[in-house]
Amino acid sequence: QVQLVESGGGLALAGGSLRLSCAASARTFIGMAITWFRQAPGKEREFVAAMSWSRLSTNYASSVKGRFTISGDNAKNTVYLQMNSLKPEDTAVYYCAAGTGWPIIQYHYWGQGTQVTVSS
Repeated sequence: QVQLVESGGGLALAGGSLRLSCAASARTFIGMAITWFRQAPGKEREFVAAMSWSRLSTNYASSVKGRFTISGDNAKNTVYLQMNSLKPEDTAVYYCAAGTGWPIIQYHYWGQGTQVTVSS
């Protein structure tokens, strides 16, 4: 069983930065693709960024491309989401998910989420 724990959320000003972490409890994390999703109040969950199991391929939503960067550290069983130039519309609960396959990913594990609030 893989457990995912997100951290790093909080309050930021528009134009500021935050770095989210997704830490896994098991080494099986290494063979899995990792995706960040977010869900704002009253809205559907949306894709933010994904990284392949090899950590060599990435995908980004158009709304965050050029501002967010996904990266991984297999030695620490952790994937990061560096968020720069934050906007109020980035406010949401951010979740990480781990799964198999690329670029179509079948998700097996989800974290509990971390709140990101961006004020103008």
